[in-house]
Amino acid sequence: MKLFFGFLLAALVIWSGSAITAIFIGIAYSLILNLPDTFLTKLIGSRLLQIGIVILGLSISFNSALKITSIHLPYISILVLLTFFLGVLIGRLLGLDKKLVLLIAAGTAICGGAAMAAVAPIIKAKPQDLLTCITIIFLLNAIAIAVFPVAGIYFNLTQEEFGAWAAMAIHDTSSVVGAAMIYGEDAVESAATLKLGRTLWLIPLILFLSYKYQIKESKGFQFPVFVLLFLLAILLGTYINFDSQSLSFIKFISQSFLLCGLFCIGSQIDKKILTNISIKPLQLALILWIIIIPSSYLLIQAII
Repeated sequence: MKLFFGFLLAALVIWSGSAITAIFIGIAYSLILNLPDTFLTKLIGSRLLQIGIVILGLSISFNSALKITSIHLPYISILVLLTFFLGVLIGRLLGLDKKLVLLIAAGTAICGGAAMAAVAPIIKAKPQDLLTCITIIFLLNAIAIAVFPVAGIYFNLTQEEFGAWAAMAIHDTSSVVGAAMIYGEDAVESAATLKLGRTLWLIPLILFLSYKYQIKESKGFQFPVFVLLFLLAILLGTYINFDSQSLSFIKFISQSFLLCGLFCIGSQIDKKILTNISIKPLQLALILWIIIIPSSYLLIQAII
């Protein structure tokens, strides 16, 4: 019965076309029905988002993606490096455990929970530490989806500017795309492309930490395959050169997967998740985010 109700809500979310509605309906669904940790919607959210992002790639031309990344990627790279090493420095000043600091620094600098999950087995982080960090980032992402579009309107950002800002300042890919969906269709294109470019920094980070921790082969690390599939989808879409009617259909299918994914992500929030928050790790994540948000905004204004 709970699952059937979930399908009805997912259909409602697709009909609404609103990312923020998807998130909050998912949260309400979880809290009201007290969904177990093994419930379907809590397990497939990330996968649905990844499928939606890959399908979105079919609607993006290679030349457009190349133009966006060539302008912004150098600045994104600088921001990633500064965020990571600043996170390590501030974490030490706060007296946090070294492994906890690395998790938060990696998640904030690159791609949130995915980066943390990749780093955790290499540095042999405690499961509870990983859960704490992912919980903190998850809640910040939920705030970002609601607040960033409002801020973008206040600052009168263009679609491309907002997409770039979201890609630089928001942690997880799902939340970047969610915020961009609220702002506009063109914002999604630039946000998804640049955010996945930022995700590529997982490769040097893993190599660096593997060397530092003297691990020749990190069996726990799996680079997000959907990033490569997204790039292949861009190439395929450019080669086929879909007509406008086909592009509209592709974008609708992509949006449907993204909205359902955000609904499922929202359903992951429950009462227990709030008990996993510790003050000092939260302080570090907030300090870094408070630095990144205006810094990335100023970078965008300088670039465009």
